[in-house]
Amino acid sequence: MASSTGNEKSVNPVLRISQLDALELNKALEQLVWSQFTSCFHGFKPGVLAHFEPEVKAFLWFILWRFTIYSKNATVGQAILNIRYKNNLSQTEKYQPLSKHQKLWYLILTVGGRWLEERCYDLFSNRQLQSFCKINHCISFGAGLLKLCGLLNFLIFLQKGTFATLTERILGIRSVFCKPQSVRQVGFEYMNRELLWHGFAEFLIYLLPLINVRKLKLKISSWCLPIAGLSNSENTLAAHGKECSLCGEWPTMPHTIGCSHVFCYYCIKSNYLFDMYFTCPKCGSEVQSLQPLRYKIEMTELHA
Repeated sequence: MASSTGNEKSVNPVLRISQLDALELNKALEQLVWSQFTSCFHGFKPGVLAHFEPEVKAFLWFILWRFTIYSKNATVGQAILNIRYKNNLSQTEKYQPLSKHQKLWYLILTVGGRWLEERCYDLFSNRQLQSFCKINHCISFGAGLLKLCGLLNFLIFLQKGTFATLTERILGIRSVFCKPQSVRQVGFEYMNRELLWHGFAEFLIYLLPLINVRKLKLKISSWCLPIAGLSNSENTLAAHGKECSLCGEWPTMPHTIGCSHVFCYYCIKSNYLFDMYFTCPKCGSEVQSLQPLRYKIEMTELHA
């Protein structure tokens, strides 16, 4: 069992996913801090921070470093996940905090490196001398080499599970749990219920696009609101021709499908093209022939 005192604690390895989650939380915090800081200058002239943006960011990251790595040996994301940096250069397996040199070099490599990456292009982009061009090429080559080393370090991290970033590997600092992690107790009833619900949800997601919801809705509405006793006479067509059986509005270019109900041309044509087995929502008749309504409805009936 691990004791509660600082230097007597036994280290506990951290899962790869927990280390990656801590890095993502750190990035989210930096974006949040920067957005909150820039919102204070919305009333100023646009672009007032553009010339000093790398320096302002470096100052903000320095404040974060002061109250995280320097004072607590952990970033904000690590503190949320109960993780802390350990001095991996020490020979003992007990927890050893970071030395002052490691903390200082962490500041230089992270904050200073990011500031140099953002500022170096402004320093040498407008220079036309050959020496400055060579320096610019060297900086570009060095930045590309560092990114390649970072990629190789990430591949090694995926295999071994230690040193998620190149800075951690260079400085010899390792992520460990502050306290022993307790075993999670998960009941089988809860697991079965979650698996059943996710399986049912995936089944619905796959099944719903295959269902003709519109046709089903019209079918149900025809059952709930049956209309009987209608004839195919001209008077019945004229009486019910003042309302489209689909949209409920005055029919535009009224057409029939062989039953006693009238439809807008665009309503019935679009539905029939979408579903060749379309039936009348009022009486359930199938489309026999799409014909224009030949009985003239007087405009006085509109106000009746």
